[in-house]
Amino acid sequence: MIQTVKLSKLRLSPINVRRLPEEKLQIPQMAADIEARGVLQNLLVTPAKKPRGTFEVFDGGRRLRALQRLASAGTINADGYDVPVMVLQADEATLSETSTATNFQQLKMTPAEECRAFQHFIGTSGDIDAVAKRFGVTRRFVEGRLRLASLAEPIFEALSAGEITIDVAKAYASTENQEKQLLVWTSYQNNHVNADTIRRVIANETLKANDPIAILVGEPRYIVAGGKVDGDLFTDGNDRWVNPEIAHRLAGEIMEAEAKRIGEEMGLAWIRPIASNYAHNAAHGLYRVILQPPALTDELVIRLQQIDQRRGEIEADLQDETLSADAIKQLDQEDDRLLADAGEIKNRAPVLPDELRPHVGAFLLLTPQGEMRLDTQFYSEQQILIEEQTGNASEDRPDGEHGEGGDRSTSRFRIGDSEPPRESKHRPEAVAPGGKPLSARLYDELAMQRRDILASSLLAQPALALDYALFVMIDSRSYPWSPASDNAVKYGTTLGASRPQDPVGDVPASRARDYLAEAHEGLDAAWTEHESEVDRFEAFRALDDDSKANWLAYIVATSLQAKHGISNEHIPLQNRLASILEVDVASWWRPTSDNFFDRVNKGSILSLLNDIGGGLLTSRHASLKKTEISESCQKLFAGDAIVEPEIKAAALAWVPNAMRFSDILADDTLEAFGDADDAEADDVDADSPIAADA
Repeated sequence: MIQTVKLSKLRLSPINVRRLPEEKLQIPQMAADIEARGVLQNLLVTPAKKPRGTFEVFDGGRRLRALQRLASAGTINADGYDVPVMVLQADEATLSETSTATNFQQLKMTPAEECRAFQHFIGTSGDIDAVAKRFGVTRRFVEGRLRLASLAEPIFEALSAGEITIDVAKAYASTENQEKQLLVWTSYQNNHVNADTIRRVIANETLKANDPIAILVGEPRYIVAGGKVDGDLFTDGNDRWVNPEIAHRLAGEIMEAEAKRIGEEMGLAWIRPIASNYAHNAAHGLYRVILQPPALTDELVIRLQQIDQRRGEIEADLQDETLSADAIKQLDQEDDRLLADAGEIKNRAPVLPDELRPHVGAFLLLTPQGEMRLDTQFYSEQQILIEEQTGNASEDRPDGEHGEGGDRSTSRFRIGDSEPPRESKHRPEAVAPGGKPLSARLYDELAMQRRDILASSLLAQPALALDYALFVMIDSRSYPWSPASDNAVKYGTTLGASRPQDPVGDVPASRARDYLAEAHEGLDAAWTEHESEVDRFEAFRALDDDSKANWLAYIVATSLQAKHGISNEHIPLQNRLASILEVDVASWWRPTSDNFFDRVNKGSILSLLNDIGGGLLTSRHASLKKTEISESCQKLFAGDAIVEPEIKAAALAWVPNAMRFSDILADDTLEAFGDADDAEADDVDADSPIAADA
């Protein structure tokens, strides 16, 4: 029977199963709801032993805490507020079981149900702030649920049915454009990709509001030109410009006008604007113009001599053991100033001779802050060699005047041509089905594609990538096999993760390689735009942990070697990684005419068909020409041929031995280290593309 008890007569029972801290129980939200609608569900209580007339709440602890919060705030009076309760008397075990059962049977609203509910309330009142206050949530939370409610219908239905997670739904809702949502949904709904991938694909067709191009153009000019801004309610500071073509056009017009102005002012052969802070890629095929520093004047020569003399005197003075600490400090500071002065004199910026200006050009760059700056490096379409000549400047002047200095260096230039050398490499052969040899080129291609599959799988496991990277770094210190790299000079460490030396050039396109390229496009690369190592390091330090983890996974993944040098042996450590990741090569790679069947002889293909389907399948192909067999096998191994179910299953599961990962770690070794594999396998993201269908 339901009755009422004054709030001041209630206290929380020690057997109440809710033991989480108050901040995790969402008490403010509950208090806001009770303030708006009152207590909608009675509490379960039992009489307390002391003091008489009081009760312990063993179910309804969140409602009790919310009521007490309202009382503390003065919203309600604890002595006068009636709370609906049901009084039960039983032993402690029975009451505890009742508390557990009532909490266990509660069914939380799904995100989709929340979306429709908020959509209904907003449609009724139209006041987002009022609804947010009433339910004790933030305005941004309500706006986020409303954005999810406006998802394209197939995506919202998938969320309602539990076919996609709330994170994946938020990734689709990062844009309000339902056409764009459906375009991505149609392409990725059956590939089990994660939220980050969906967000990257959508983002690739938009422009961040903090992109240098967006900063240069400015939102007002962009909107006047017809551009639209798409706010991302689920990621702070991540608004998107949904018409990047407009922004790029406007930025191009701005930079072209500035390039024209600078070109006319400086008299250079050309000024090329590029939307980047680096000219490396744009300068491909051009020659850098190496300029000589300006000649030292007589005054500067004398100044350097004075600096050297004074620094020598300071060095001698510092040998005096009777000097006070202040005197030593003053001498050190003077020496530092002299050293800086000498550095400025010796490292003066090179001067571009007037006669060279019609032959060279420069790039107009765009900084990460959206500012235009002219690159200090000059380039030429033909190689220009600057030749230094030493002589008395007066000999070159008809009037015999020395100008600012006496003897100095002068220079002249000439145009020449050069062509980079080419290299060729040879690799041994491997074995195809039936014992026939694979060509070296084909084996190398298969090794690289196999490596890309492992790299793509590793992207989803930053923690494993970290473990692998740390092990390689530490183990190579203990067992060095190669000399220190150039990093020891540039960065002060032998640590590195350079790109692998692939045995061949271009290979057939693959799903894994496309996935790696897509992952790279999604990385936060703004920090790479800084010029110096120190600036880039500080910018990288400022990234959030998720961005750093994504960079770690990518850089480790793309450092993987395709194979052991010139040998045809698998790399045991990579096999172990693939075993931990449960890599399914067949889901990433299928043999085609281009990447396999046209590359092996007819006998090897017939041996393979015999392994897959026996003599009957082999006989069907034995009389065909090589090209016909290749085309037929491409369909068969893609699952497109009409064959017996067991043959189709075997064909879809087959990959050549060169593509397989064979973990040779002994069972007793696994037992010695416990169930680490199982634990790590459980951590694999269910949305990861590792187990995706081909």
